Amino acid sequence: MRYKKFNHILSNLGESEGGIDKFSRGYESFGVHRCADGGLYCKEWAPGAEGVFLTGEFSGWNPFSYPYKKLDYGKWELYIPPKQNKFVMVPHGSKLKVVITSKSGEILYRISPWAKYVVREGSNVNYDWIHWDPEHPYKFKHSRPKKPRSLRIYESHVGISSHEGKIASYKHFTCNVLPRIKDLGYNCIQLMAVMEHAYYASFGYQVTSFFAASSRYGTPEELKELVDTAHSLGITVLLDVVHSHASKNAEDGLNMFDGTDSCYFHSGPRGTHELWDSKLFAYSRLLLKEFKDEDWNMGNVVYTLTNRRHLEKCIAYAESHDQALVGDKTLAFWLMDAEMYTNMSVLAPFTPVIDRGIQLHKMIRLITHALGGEGYLNFMGNEFGHPEWLDFPRKGNNESYHYARRQFHLTDDDLLRYKLLNNFDRDMNRLEERCGWLSAPQAYVSEKHEDNKIIAFERANLLFIFNFHPSKSFTDYRVGTALPGKFKIVLDSDAAEYGGHQRLDHSTEFFSEPFEHNGRHYSLLVYIPSRVALILQNVDLPS
Repeated sequence: MRYKKFNHILSNLGESEGGIDKFSRGYESFGVHRCADGGLYCKEWAPGAEGVFLTGEFSGWNPFSYPYKKLDYGKWELYIPPKQNKFVMVPHGSKLKVVITSKSGEILYRISPWAKYVVREGSNVNYDWIHWDPEHPYKFKHSRPKKPRSLRIYESHVGISSHEGKIASYKHFTCNVLPRIKDLGYNCIQLMAVMEHAYYASFGYQVTSFFAASSRYGTPEELKELVDTAHSLGITVLLDVVHSHASKNAEDGLNMFDGTDSCYFHSGPRGTHELWDSKLFAYSRLLLKEFKDEDWNMGNVVYTLTNRRHLEKCIAYAESHDQALVGDKTLAFWLMDAEMYTNMSVLAPFTPVIDRGIQLHKMIRLITHALGGEGYLNFMGNEFGHPEWLDFPRKGNNESYHYARRQFHLTDDDLLRYKLLNNFDRDMNRLEERCGWLSAPQAYVSEKHEDNKIIAFERANLLFIFNFHPSKSFTDYRVGTALPGKFKIVLDSDAAEYGGHQRLDHSTEFFSEPFEHNGRHYSLLVYIPSRVALILQNVDLPS
């Protein structure tokens, strides 16, 4: 039944809109566009409207001077010829409004759903639609990077990217954050909250203008510069597109655009999500169960990370922005809690809490990276265990920006342990870039020993060994492998530069022997200390 309905809609789109591809590119014709002759072509979809007009500073705000012509399927269009010498009637940077006359006789002033730039001036509650048509638009200098072999995503939010208590800009992110992301070894950024949203504290999940880059960070041209700079660094840019999260605002949003509640949303209660106070669909929540690491079941850990359909690509993450938000806890906070504020100095000895937290933080992120999927995601700041939660300015915190920031400068301080976690994240990503385990077939797990708390698996011709035991280290521990030859350590979470205890000699060479173990034809003996993750590489294989 659903397939039949889908084909019916697809057929209608082909007949009335020129096909689904053309229909999906509505932004190319809807809104306000400059023509080759200097005139403006304007188009809107308002099926419930009695009349549609364009007004603004260019017309002295006369609401009815420029009426749209009604077309089929709820479309309206308008052509405004240029002035003499092809000068446009509506100059760049001037304010506009769509005027809707409803069937009930109301006169409604609206922002076009296709607006490219909207701003909130001074103490104004609502946004203004600004006609964005610069004489010299930004021209991209760099093409988008080729599709990477492995995807390592840095989930980012421009506004919180400064350590200062303010909204950071596209320019700040371009100059200060992109170089850090490149150095950490990420090859993709996912930008959150770029589509304009009236309520900053919504984290971009109450969108008012879906085609406008948020003006609180800067201009559309500055966003283009950010993207172009990322491309020059070999970084792909993804936008966090949230079509199912729309603001209920009417004057500067999509709600009631043509005077009806069914223009862009379901009519009645079905179109409203009371919990989010917005126009969106419902989502379920997952139950988080808490266990001490001593009680972690190795089989369940492996099952959770590998339970996906064969060859179906997944993005894995130990934590995303959700855990950073106030009311939840990041991985670092779950592990170290309040001691992050008092015991992260390298001048002080390790406390049991900080030692445990730093070692497990590295191990959890690495096993997720290596075993959890075909791509990896990290939210900005979590790579070094950012010591504060994320809370946007709102009434409940007296509109404070104190927690709406990321303190990257903590990783530049040689006296703080945050740098050690940052180092591990960087080298983990760089090793993946060299070896490509994310693009390799799914791992073969040879061991998940419950009593010893050992997990061992092979992927991309690397041998991963994790000892999650809180106190027990193992000498001459036999681990199975499919490969004969000599192995060397290529990543050791116990290294000093990562906040480890330096219990392993990196000059050690490990030789596998034809001794079958755990379903592998070969095996080798290793020293694996407690709470350590180790990656061995077969150096006899060609690069």
